[in-house]
Amino acid sequence: MAIVTPTMVAKLRAKTDAPIMECKKALIEANSDMTRAEEVLRVKLGNKASRTAERVTAEGVIASFIGDSGALVELNCETDFVAKNQDFIAFAKKVAQLIATQNPSNISELSSLSLNGSSVDECRTALVGKIGENITIRRFSCFKTVYKLASYLHGTRIGVLVEYEGTNEQVGKDIAMHIAAMQPVSISSADVPTQLIMKERSIAEQKAIKSGKPPQIIEKIVEGSIQKYLKEVSLLNQGFVKNDKKTIEQILKEMNTIVWRFSLFVVGEGIEKCHSDFEIEVATQIATAQQNKPLYSSSSTSM
Repeated sequence: MAIVTPTMVAKLRAKTDAPIMECKKALIEANSDMTRAEEVLRVKLGNKASRTAERVTAEGVIASFIGDSGALVELNCETDFVAKNQDFIAFAKKVAQLIATQNPSNISELSSLSLNGSSVDECRTALVGKIGENITIRRFSCFKTVYKLASYLHGTRIGVLVEYEGTNEQVGKDIAMHIAAMQPVSISSADVPTQLIMKERSIAEQKAIKSGKPPQIIEKIVEGSIQKYLKEVSLLNQGFVKNDKKTIEQILKEMNTIVWRFSLFVVGEGIEKCHSDFEIEVATQIATAQQNKPLYSSSSTSM
């Protein structure tokens, strides 16, 4: 059996908010595979264990700019204190404007662009020296289009950029705000990534099998779960955040508007921080629960 460490338990608990001992059991069952352990917890605990990559674990800001083109960019730093630094925020806004006007193809190209007489990377390095923390430009989106653009920033931690076709600019703003609140993964259910559907299907199947129902019933339960999931994560099928009696698709049809694409950034999404004090706490709690018995074994499946 693979070794399970307090660090691994702490990491899984931080991702899922599941009880410490449940995290340990899941890692044992998953043979220390973190992704598989998350699925095990979701099967056992339901939605309580679904807060994985969505949980923000890194600091930074999202900035946007709309001119002839639109841009959305995420800059990361090490602490919340620096994320509120006005020089850091100002740099993010300048980078967003530069992306919209120059349309770089990747971070490397962006870093070499000129900003205030120096390259973007030189400006970043100078800011690192001034603030005393590492700063990175993580990702960006740039929309060049003949259609309209709208953006929405929820503080500095969530940002949305929307490309749409229609005459009512308020609709574009409302859709951007809705996306920030409901965080869809695609415009329509047909666009939901296959890997996400496969993961949800696997979880639904495992949960249904544990119910002990006949295979034909299990198949219907799984399909129902998948259809519910697709509606929840696709923009057009979501209830409008300002009026949940209507779907986004109905709102757009009424306003003669089409959403062509969107980008949604959440600060730190998918980035993890290691908190050593939390790991010590986890190790201590496990030790207490096991009443001083050996915590981990590489040769025995009995804990």
